[in-house]
Amino acid sequence: MARTAESLFTEFFLPNYPPDAASDLGKARSTDANPANNPQLALHLADAAARFQALMGQELGIALDGTDASIHHLGVALTAERREAWIARGDLFNIVVHGAAYLGRCIEQNHGGTWRLRRPMWESLVFLKSQAGEADLPVFHWWLKALSDDELGTRTLGDRYRTFVEEPTTDFSALPVLAKEERTFPRLTKIRYDVFYKYMKANAPEIKDFGSDFPSAERFAELEFKWLEIRWVGGGRMLLVYGLSRMGFHLFWLDAKGFRKSAFMPCDAFPEPVVRFKGDKIEVIRAENERTVAHEMLWWGL
Repeated sequence: MARTAESLFTEFFLPNYPPDAASDLGKARSTDANPANNPQLALHLADAAARFQALMGQELGIALDGTDASIHHLGVALTAERREAWIARGDLFNIVVHGAAYLGRCIEQNHGGTWRLRRPMWESLVFLKSQAGEADLPVFHWWLKALSDDELGTRTLGDRYRTFVEEPTTDFSALPVLAKEERTFPRLTKIRYDVFYKYMKANAPEIKDFGSDFPSAERFAELEFKWLEIRWVGGGRMLLVYGLSRMGFHLFWLDAKGFRKSAFMPCDAFPEPVVRFKGDKIEVIRAENERTVAHEMLWWGL
């Protein structure tokens, strides 16, 4: 049987909840467990983070030094084999709840996050304010998702950390301006990698290198793009490449160093997606299961 985030929670964590919290998880996850702001309570989380840092760094063979990079190394180290070994020796619960404290500690120290305590303590959230807005980050549940069969091998703890912590707190306005935004470009409808390469060199020579993580020629062939367009965004700091493939709608952001990030949105073949640029925001309007869906994001792609 596949191990989902929900099944991991139900089997290994829910039995450890106080009866009142287990009977009303919604209330437990939304109720402030420290209304008096007692600083001593947060010290329990700091202690849990320190224990995880000391013990698991050695076991996993990685430097858990409190940096953002350590979260990415940690994410790669989480495998199905390790998960099953932790379950077999009865350590999964302690590793995850201490790991959640470490994750929250990194957000707190590196990005100005603050704990919002819950009962039980491992359900605590990390409040983060950024240019993308305000969010309560459920770091414990990030761990459960990262250890689920749905995400192992496809999306790591580091990927989620990058999306919800690093990207929103990055000052993208500090990126160098590469080009003037006013230019418009023709749509590319003959999609082969060599043709796309020539198209980019002719229309966006400021992008010197696509970067190693940009889709390869083989991947381009697999996607079978119907069309591609490009647009400078962020005052010419990034180039957005977007288009419709047989799988759905794709967006790729490139900066002076090449590929920065990508996004994928499933969509129906008809009507085709429409992209609108509104100031510092991008809106993608598409049909999914015969229903119109509008997705708005900042120019750098959150």
